[in-house]
Amino acid sequence: MNLLRTLALVSAAALALPLRADPVTAASTAFTPENLQAALSRDLASHFSLEGDFQVTLTRPFTPGRPVGDGWTLTVDDYPLSAESTMLVHGEIRDADGPQDATFLLHATLWRDAWAVRLPLTVGSAFDASRLETRRCDMLREHELLPAAVGDSSYIFARSVPVGRMLTWHDLSRHQQVRKGQLVEVTAADGLLVVSMKVLALEGGVKGDTITVRNPDSNKDFSALVTDENHVQVQF
Repeated sequence: MNLLRTLALVSAAALALPLRADPVTAASTAFTPENLQAALSRDLASHFSLEGDFQVTLTRPFTPGRPVGDGWTLTVDDYPLSAESTMLVHGEIRDADGPQDATFLLHATLWRDAWAVRLPLTVGSAFDASRLETRRCDMLREHELLPAAVGDSSYIFARSVPVGRMLTWHDLSRHQQVRKGQLVEVTAADGLLVVSMKVLALEGGVKGDTITVRNPDSNKDFSALVTDENHVQVQF
């Protein structure tokens, strides 16, 4: 199920990212806790590609070594591996008189709409948004909740879920258009020439997956692209 989460959410936040971000400029904004928190929120939301209402607050006050003038910039050069409710980040505050090292202990929230069950769900049934409703939740505190942006005809409900419960990633699975052991239609195209035949699926897959199939007459295995229900394609 972690794979589903990675594919839907596009969770690339912890992959190879720059070690040092471009500075966030506060222009003529005065250096206040509120403005510092706003700058940190913008920087971290951009770094982790977060969707939703993301805000951070300073868990403990930050006191610079000297007064910070207007036109200051914030640069974060040491991020945590992922966005969490509590984060420690390091960087610098720079103004006309030069940089100052800064370490911030932060509390973060990420408010998004998530799915809640409005009508009973049965295992194996197709995803149906009309049986659900949205609720605003802090996704950093409740990691497993399913964002309302996720859910279409490629999903099925993996287990029965009672009314009133929040939907989680464990409650969904992808609907496989091709299942292992099935005889499926393969279309092979070479320019204007198109040939179709039946092959045995040696593995299951959803639309867009490349799977291994076998010609039952020759016992030859080859790769094919899942394009539709019980249908794969080979392009020469």
